[in-house]
Amino acid sequence: MIRRDYYEVLQVDRQADEAEIKKAYRKLALQYHPDKNPGNKRAEEKFKEITEAYEVLGNRQKRAQYDRFGPIGARVSGNRGNGREGGGPSFSDLFEDLFADFFGGGSTRARARPKRGDDLRYRLEVSLEEAALGVEKKINVPRSEICLSCSGTGTAPGREAQVCPICGGRGQTRLRQGFFTTIRTCGHCHGEGRVISDPCQSCGGKGGVHREKTLSIKVPPGVSAGTRLKLAGEGEAGLRGGPSGDLYVIIDIKAHPIFTREGNDRLCEIPITFPQAALGAELDVPALEGIVKMKIPQGTQSGTVFKLKGKGFPEFHGHNYGDQFVKVVIKVPTKLDAKQRKVLEEFAQLTDETTISPRKGLFEKVKDLFQG
Repeated sequence: MIRRDYYEVLQVDRQADEAEIKKAYRKLALQYHPDKNPGNKRAEEKFKEITEAYEVLGNRQKRAQYDRFGPIGARVSGNRGNGREGGGPSFSDLFEDLFADFFGGGSTRARARPKRGDDLRYRLEVSLEEAALGVEKKINVPRSEICLSCSGTGTAPGREAQVCPICGGRGQTRLRQGFFTTIRTCGHCHGEGRVISDPCQSCGGKGGVHREKTLSIKVPPGVSAGTRLKLAGEGEAGLRGGPSGDLYVIIDIKAHPIFTREGNDRLCEIPITFPQAALGAELDVPALEGIVKMKIPQGTQSGTVFKLKGKGFPEFHGHNYGDQFVKVVIKVPTKLDAKQRKVLEEFAQLTDETTISPRKGLFEKVKDLFQG
């Protein structure tokens, strides 16, 4: 039988290095593997051909004999199938790597890697004034931190973790069942690739301890309920040298006895007297920054809303301000002394229907309805 050139079979150049040859073989082996091409005789023969080609070119000594004498030189070099001879990659190792990729297992030499710490959340309640003007707060956050006794290694001072005797430091175990290889996380070291025989007494071998840390946080002006403020690196400590997570502070705002908020505007309601509404007045209106003056014209009706421009909330991370809306409500006195009653009675006598309204009042309309 005439054999094709092994370099042509693997589709590589004659100057290709070991890594290129291995990569080419794995690509073709996955393409023509019998399990991926059941019943396909041509794929089966192709798989045998590329396997034979790699068995030679993947071995330095056999490749040298092949380059010098052709296929006969490779066959007489002996030790067929021993990929470790001559310093080349192990054929069995390659086959295990091939099946790890074939079944989605990834690298068979997966080791424990640095792991980022978890993020934390903290709910902070502030007053409406603090939300409007900004404030700096101290908060106490319970979290895990790197153990200072062992510097996060989990081992007792002066001791080191040992390579796992079950998986040999791989973090994974392989179970061969006939033609197949099953890869699982090592149950002895839980995928770490190492075991601690002498754990640190301070952290019990975990590498971290729980502590409460006091942090200072600046709440900027204009925050609203639900605003998230991020403190980078103030979350849980990372594992195996990984970075710490972040802390997210969620803002809650207390209810205010006077003001309500709508976006960047704020609203309030203030009582006024009948004389103030009738004659007009200058009122002292509460604002978050203090007392401001507001004029109301004569004849102001109860329920009228006035706007104080620019007296609302500042825009979060911006430069604009909302407005404050003031609703005035006429407060009717429930108790009158003799002098007040006399004055009001005189006012009532001076006031007729035409000065109050050109239309009939509700009482007169009801009276007309029954008389009719």
